[in-house]
Amino acid sequence: MVKKPLKDILDTNILISALVFGGKPEQIYNLVLEKQVLAVTSIVLIAELLEILTKKFHFEQNKIKQLENIIRKHFLIVQPKNTLNIVRDEDDNRVLEAAIEGKCQYIITGDKDLLDLESYEDIKILPVELFLNP
Repeated sequence: MVKKPLKDILDTNILISALVFGGKPEQIYNLVLEKQVLAVTSIVLIAELLEILTKKFHFEQNKIKQLENIIRKHFLIVQPKNTLNIVRDEDDNRVLEAAIEGKCQYIITGDKDLLDLESYEDIKILPVELFLNP
């Protein structure tokens, strides 16, 4: 019997950490590329990621294009049908929406507001360390 990969959302802060700083977030990102983890995202979350990488970290356009291609190839892109207003930061609500639409098991984040929830609709919300070392 083939084991299905875990279905997860990697919050934008985790992807930025993976791509800019490496470390444990990069380990999770590599699990996605190796198809051991099925990462879910949405167009809104992709746009947020690419905007931050361009404006704050000065990624060049060719690197942004490469990353966009990697995401389209290795991530499941969903279009959430429902709008949530659970946490105060609108961007965090977009993460919850994508996780629900993608029927995720986990949200992996470093965001305190999301981590304080601990779970939402049977989706566990974990920091990188707990995801890698349950």
